[in-house]
Amino acid sequence: MPNVLFGPNKLKLGVFGANLGGGCVATQLPRGLPATWPATLEIAQVADAAGLEALVPVARWRGFGGATNFSGQSFETYTWAAGLGAQTRCLTPFATSHVPTIHPIVAAKQAATIDHITQGRFALNVVCGWFGDEFAMFGRPLLDHETRYDYAEEWLEIVRRLWTAEDEWDFSGRYFRIERGVLEPKPLQRPHPPIMNAGRSPTGNRFAARYADIAFTTFWESGHAGAGAAVASLRRLAREEFGRQLQVWSTAFVLCRPTEREARADLHQAIEERGDWVAIDHLAEAIRMDDRNVPLDVMRARKARLMAGYGSYPLVGTPEQITDELVRLSADGIDGLALSWVDYGAELRQFTREIVPLLRQAGLRVQ
Repeated sequence: MPNVLFGPNKLKLGVFGANLGGGCVATQLPRGLPATWPATLEIAQVADAAGLEALVPVARWRGFGGATNFSGQSFETYTWAAGLGAQTRCLTPFATSHVPTIHPIVAAKQAATIDHITQGRFALNVVCGWFGDEFAMFGRPLLDHETRYDYAEEWLEIVRRLWTAEDEWDFSGRYFRIERGVLEPKPLQRPHPPIMNAGRSPTGNRFAARYADIAFTTFWESGHAGAGAAVASLRRLAREEFGRQLQVWSTAFVLCRPTEREARADLHQAIEERGDWVAIDHLAEAIRMDDRNVPLDVMRARKARLMAGYGSYPLVGTPEQITDELVRLSADGIDGLALSWVDYGAELRQFTREIVPLLRQAGLRVQ
């Protein structure tokens, strides 16, 4: 059975960050997703039954403090993917892997194992890391930006060779030395499980264009014009530099209510009134967002966006308004979206009940 990531739905959909206690929204409102196995399994099975394509976790090793200690409770993503893959039928569970925290031989073996558990439904999200406090836990320095991608190239080359090479092989690089490398059994998916990457700098975009089957992009402040330009740029880079085609995804934060007024009021309460601004200040510092040359009101707006789904595109309004936005994003060239909510348990069900049927009517989903 082909991986549903490459299935017939024009706009693929996934759940973002369901391995995090509280999900991806840094608010003090009730978030309906405790860091328990029954809670995350329930989300996975609701998404699976609704025909969504993916579960995309956030790899976190420590939180950002504040009243919620945002992202401080999380499940490790390889074992999380294995467990959920064994108890779902169709969707693709991803593992999100910080490459400096795990040896590529171990990662390749774990990924191949999960691919067998899921009968060929696994995918790997490769990330280089950016949170220095996490790397300090491992006793490792945070490498400079360019070096991180050099390291990731070697790491991924080893993983892919283990997945595909039939004979033993040696490798000697700047960061790794492998003697008589071998992996059996191979993953079920051939040539190998899909690779996702969310590089957003020019170096990151080039890495994604060269290696990823699915690339994440963002367009925080530029709207649909920015979405179209970002997608076109990534596709052109992959095609012209590397002779490749790839899917382009993004993340979106969903807040759906019967009226737009109610949706905007609830968004204001979740972010402006009850948002964990201390945690987001720490997150913004970690990603080096703070810039004294940016006006304070613009910086606050950026942090508010960061608070809702790690900077996800906002889908706020009625079911019809959100559907219209999704139609426009698809027209911009977006192939898929990983979604987050304030209350995952209730609002994922609402999304599948009220919005997915409208997407079918719009021709973006056939199942």
